[in-house]
Amino acid sequence: MIQRKQQWGIVGGGVLGMTIAHRLAQAGHDVTLMESAPHLGGLADAWQLGDVTWDRHYHVTLLSDIHWRHILRELDLEDQMNWVETKTGFYTDGQLYSMSNNVEFLKFPPLSLIDKFRLGATIFYASKLKDWKKLEQIPVADWLRKLSGSRTFEKIWLPLLRAKLGENYTKTSAAFIWATIDRMYAARRTGLKKEMFGYMSGGYARILDAFTQQLIDEGVDVRVDSATKLVQPTGVGTVMVESTDHAKTEFDKVVMTTPSPLISNVCPALSEQEHTRHNGLQYQGIVCASALLKKSLAEYYVTNITESWVPFTAVIEMSTLVDRSELGGHNLIYLPKYVAPDDPLFEESDESIQERFVSALERMYPDFTRDDLIEFRISRVRHVVSLTTLNYSDQLPPMQTSLPGVFAVNSAHIANGTLNVNETVKLAEDAVRDLLLDGQERPSVVQAVPDEVLQH
Repeated sequence: MIQRKQQWGIVGGGVLGMTIAHRLAQAGHDVTLMESAPHLGGLADAWQLGDVTWDRHYHVTLLSDIHWRHILRELDLEDQMNWVETKTGFYTDGQLYSMSNNVEFLKFPPLSLIDKFRLGATIFYASKLKDWKKLEQIPVADWLRKLSGSRTFEKIWLPLLRAKLGENYTKTSAAFIWATIDRMYAARRTGLKKEMFGYMSGGYARILDAFTQQLIDEGVDVRVDSATKLVQPTGVGTVMVESTDHAKTEFDKVVMTTPSPLISNVCPALSEQEHTRHNGLQYQGIVCASALLKKSLAEYYVTNITESWVPFTAVIEMSTLVDRSELGGHNLIYLPKYVAPDDPLFEESDESIQERFVSALERMYPDFTRDDLIEFRISRVRHVVSLTTLNYSDQLPPMQTSLPGVFAVNSAHIANGTLNVNETVKLAEDAVRDLLLDGQERPSVVQAVPDEVLQH
């Protein structure tokens, strides 16, 4: 039983903070959720692109994303998901190839038959591994080169690693690629014959609106446009949170869900070791362009790119997944570029980025012209994902900080997975169950795959 209703403050209103607030409110606590942006959602929020409102960054739900789908079911939205089988493209040597099935993989010209066998064997072997901790001790480049061979590594793996990690791939462990493969194989392990991609009509805007209303209905005090300046214990058993407008609120406990460098900045009383750990994590940021087009580029949801001259990481063509009626009859593409937080790309003008990106599209897709472009917007986020460097999990800052009543729970604590909404929800629920409500009544959170999840 809960001995005393507590006052909880949650700093950061992304999906992580929203889920923690949701579960704490269900457990009977008073919860305040503070977000610096004008609305909740964080990286999952939506924005306006011409006359279309859709996600600011690309997201997809998998059938095997059981934790996120459980949240959707609580919001009475899960049965309204649309499930689509999509295709995958590969742009290499100036050519666009389909890599959507085994036959196309075997026909893939850039690799020899032996190269393809070793690549397939690497992926299959990784999907069967369970001891991800051991992989944290091995550089990802060494591991992939040993399993796939030098040619496959140079032709396939290295361009993909650089696209996602930049030159930081040299510091990243093999656990990174294991986690990526593990997510894509999750459906097969749960008995599903194929993995399909899902989206919600109305996009994440609809989901976040429903989730925000759910929190309000549960009594959560939702504060937007409320940036946090300082978090520190008062010395009398409470924790004070001061916002940038100098408003101060005291709570029994506070959970920080923001990126680690920001936690270090607003919690100056953390120990020297904690500051070192938070600031020692290496983050990747993203500069992601959204482009609304009059027509399609290709038939692939994602086109992986191995050409070094292309200024973006991949082409994500949402109209191969989302019904065009959701997008005003247009085609929506995302052009992401993952970079370090101090990369000059963050300071480059929108006009310059648009010129370089659109010029690359013209070169990649001969049928594309600038007249096809309706709208172009750029999102910049400096701290998106923490790199899983060697021995990563041993270097993470503790969730329970040295400050009484202050907890640090952020996406960096996803040590054995990739950053996605499902893993974020799982992290939140694990933290609430195992740490935040230790010794008290716990909210009911998903523990196993519900039967109905597997009936699609």
